Amino acid sequence: MSSELSPERVTTVKPPAPATEVATPESETAPGQSKEPELPPLSDHEFQQYNRLAEPMDLIHNHFRSTWNMLWGACTSGRRPGGMSLRAFVDEGLQFVHQLESHHNVEETYVFPVLAKKMPEFRSGRSNGAADLIRQHKEIHRGLEVLQEYLLKCKSGETELEMGALKSKMEGWGTVLWTHLDQEVKTLGAENMRKYWTVDEISKMFV
Repeated sequence: MSSELSPERVTTVKPPAPATEVATPESETAPGQSKEPELPPLSDHEFQQYNRLAEPMDLIHNHFRSTWNMLWGACTSGRRPGGMSLRAFVDEGLQFVHQLESHHNVEETYVFPVLAKKMPEFRSGRSNGAADLIRQHKEIHRGLEVLQEYLLKCKSGETELEMGALKSKMEGWGTVLWTHLDQEVKTLGAENMRKYWTVDEISKMFV
């Protein structure tokens, strides 16, 4: 899936995000919390090793961002991309569902359990005991099920595709999807991974 992906970031078209509290500047530390010690700069080689999971992950996520943008753009404009048939449009949506589900299944089966040995960001648990990324997967899965059900009805002819209806199947979980796509890559980034793993450990991971 990633062999045809462009390394360039796609232009994002996100659904309206709910109001959030203003983030605390990094320079400010909450009372009772100790500031993390500053780590020495990474060499180019060290950065490449520690960032080796984040880069391909972002490429894959760019694919999902791009497809979401296409679907969401059609919803907001009320028309499909030029030259795309109704069948092709619905199939693109169903492929998006299938690929994202498969991607998450691979992560939860093979990737997260390894990372969770040292990283709380990937630990599973019941209800609120699970890490944010795990809970996001569950919420995204529920959204994908709703989207898939609607698109399958459109494909079979049971329901006529309406862009307003499609938008309603996407907007309820769009914000958590975009948050997840960004947060997961940042969590796998060099500056975070170096806190938990040695260069030797990370270089041998998933090879």
